[in-house]
Amino acid sequence: MTGTLLVSVLLGLAIGVLLGLLGGGGSILAVPALVYGAGLPLSAAVPTSLLVVGISSATAVIPRLRQVQWRLAAVFGGSGAIAAFGGAAVNRLLDPTVVLVGFAVLMIAAGVRMLTNQSEGGGSCALPTGGVHWQSCLPKAIGAGLVVGFLTGLFGVGGGFLIIPALVLLLGLAMPQAVATSLIIIVVNSASGFIAHLGDAHLEAAVAIPFTLAAIAGSLGAGRFASRLPASKLRRWFAYLVFAVAAFVIYRALTAA
Repeated sequence: MTGTLLVSVLLGLAIGVLLGLLGGGGSILAVPALVYGAGLPLSAAVPTSLLVVGISSATAVIPRLRQVQWRLAAVFGGSGAIAAFGGAAVNRLLDPTVVLVGFAVLMIAAGVRMLTNQSEGGGSCALPTGGVHWQSCLPKAIGAGLVVGFLTGLFGVGGGFLIIPALVLLLGLAMPQAVATSLIIIVVNSASGFIAHLGDAHLEAAVAIPFTLAAIAGSLGAGRFASRLPASKLRRWFAYLVFAVAAFVIYRALTAA
């Protein structure tokens, strides 16, 4: 029990630190950490990951509330919340090995995304006055929300590594607004995915509670130093870590099959 508690705290702290430093993306490691670090079965790791990610993101967004684009978050998160139930339904139909390999492929895609240059804008949604051009933005926001929400329900990820590029490059938000709005969307998607999985999964309280509390502490602590560290270098090293974990997940999933 003591060993499980210590591992849960250390892993939760690491996930929280990454979330606090990057404003999203750290949750991609939560499922592998819970499966291979804390020893949870995949059926318990996915809802536990969603619980941790949702609560940690809700904590991380508190100092950024003034930068949230609330109506855009509602549209993006609302469509994602619906799609999360579809992702959870597909998750139940697939063999755990298939889910883990698919998750590793998603991790590799996320790592590649983090290594590419990120512009400060490019979409046509944001208006110079700070509002939203809904005629061009609404279809994009709904479409992107559906994709991210489905992946949230399927793999148990918050989707910040997909949401932030979508908000910046597709919808045209500035990076500070994108990070804050992303955290709200992650909370909505994680809550929907958690509810969708709750009927056929169990939570290990001995793992979930310390993991969640440590992640909150890590995100709050790291958030204070995030602005002092070079974002591009953080993303690059985090991408390398994601590639390594993805390779490990594929190896363990295929050798255990």
